Amino acid sequence: MEPLYLFSLAATQTRYLAIRQAAVAENVANANTPGYKAVDVAPFSAVYDSAGLQMAVTHANDLSQNLFDLAAISSKETTPWEVTYSGNSVSLEQEMLKSDEINRDYSLNTQLTTIFNRMLATSVKGPP
Repeated sequence: MEPLYLFSLAATQTRYLAIRQAAVAENVANANTPGYKAVDVAPFSAVYDSAGLQMAVTHANDLSQNLFDLAAISSKETTPWEVTYSGNSVSLEQEMLKSDEINRDYSLNTQLTTIFNRMLATSVKGPP
């Protein structure tokens, strides 16, 4: 049986989401601090690409790797929606949207991991 990397990938994404949520929380906490510049972390696709995971090609008819190339999706630099007179670049609306995105990603990660765990347990357990 080959090692299963889905659980380690899910754990890596969970750590990433925790770090991103901490950055969003720091931005919200400093929303009224003069001169504070909003921070964010690199997209998870950059973390995924740096991990060096490659899709295994076992047959010539397999899907090509560039079909799911996450680096090919261009990401724009995030710019603040507004900068106040004090030089603060935190937009609470933008931070709440980021927080909602993190929540959705975490929920999806948890659901997929749960489903995969059930599927794996069923395949190991066998028919009743």
